[in-house]
Amino acid sequence: MPALDGLRILDLTQYEAGTSCTQALAWLGADVVKVERPETGDPGRGLFGRANQDSEYFINWNSNKRSIAINLGTTQGRGLLLRLLPGFDILIENFGPGVVEKLRLDYDAIREVHPEVIYGRIKGFGNSGPYSDFKCFDPVAQAAGGAMSITGETDGPPLRPGTTIGDCGTGLLMALSLSAAYAHKLRTGKGQLVEISMQEGVTWFMRTAIAMGGDFGRQAAPRSGTGRGALMNLYPCKPFGPNDYVYMLVVTNRMWESLCEVLGRTDLGDDPRFTTPRLRNENGDELVEIVAEWTARHTKHEAMSILGEAGVPASAVLDTLDLFSDPHLLARGFVHTLDHESRGAVKVLGSPMNLSGSDVEIKAAPLLGRHTDSVLAEELNLTQTDIDRLRAEGVLGAEPAPTTDGQETTT
Repeated sequence: MPALDGLRILDLTQYEAGTSCTQALAWLGADVVKVERPETGDPGRGLFGRANQDSEYFINWNSNKRSIAINLGTTQGRGLLLRLLPGFDILIENFGPGVVEKLRLDYDAIREVHPEVIYGRIKGFGNSGPYSDFKCFDPVAQAAGGAMSITGETDGPPLRPGTTIGDCGTGLLMALSLSAAYAHKLRTGKGQLVEISMQEGVTWFMRTAIAMGGDFGRQAAPRSGTGRGALMNLYPCKPFGPNDYVYMLVVTNRMWESLCEVLGRTDLGDDPRFTTPRLRNENGDELVEIVAEWTARHTKHEAMSILGEAGVPASAVLDTLDLFSDPHLLARGFVHTLDHESRGAVKVLGSPMNLSGSDVEIKAAPLLGRHTDSVLAEELNLTQTDIDRLRAEGVLGAEPAPTTDGQETTT
């Protein structure tokens, strides 16, 4: 049985910070009903995408959800949401500052209808403090949380990290928090407000960097480029394309000895320049040349295999295309091909959460409003005549032409 079977969520999220949270919970078995604007839906549907088709961005953050299209700006649309609420455990939103207050769907308003509700709010800077009215996206949160300050070469400007930890990192923290609030509700019957700031979420990922150079808040941690010294660094491999590199990290004497064996240079173990970690760091330029000469004779995958089998922590720098063909990810069933209603067969990366007693099939993200009629009929006992009338009045979005929901076709 899915781990979160029985947990029901009304999902008012958009873009990524909120949608990553609700997708993670859906992957664990929660029933997630995504509430979207008629006509346009979640703005992420059109982000980086093709005209009139859901974007790859949206598809990758919204699998295993149902979609209903309701105009919450209308009295009737707001009323429908309030009528739906008692049947759900959680409502979550990540709109900009002041939006749910304008819609009169803030925590206090929702509690009047559903006193036991768990209400999740993701905001760039939280609901209090001098920045609370500032709008925010992932790169802004990464700047505000310190991540940019430690990224880049030591003598260069700050750089934006490529991964969206401001968004999806905060989303996963929210998923953990909502799961805890749900466990609390099962014990006590009481709901609560769960609030997470994206700025604070980013700082949660910063503690190692701070510990390695921040001296408990007494100085700024430096940028470290791709590594720290010769034995925690990136090395070029043939055929020397933009991502033809291997990264290795050698931290113990045993790993150092293994590296010397791989390089065919066991003599380095007795070389007075390299007999201790401190000396290996001080004479790092000479050591870099020796290691780089070896990696240059191998592809990144060859170097990774040789080093890994010898006990040296290392990985090829896999680009985003490599991820879909990586033999290890394929062997673990992490790459999925789904039949999406508007895009056909699409490849997506799966869930990193593996529970031995709980398996949930991955399903393609829904088209806008795909489940409007069925959800309103099942939850509120509305007739098709009622639904058609609400649609004609502009309260509901048009439901897509019926087809079979996208299911996983291969793994």
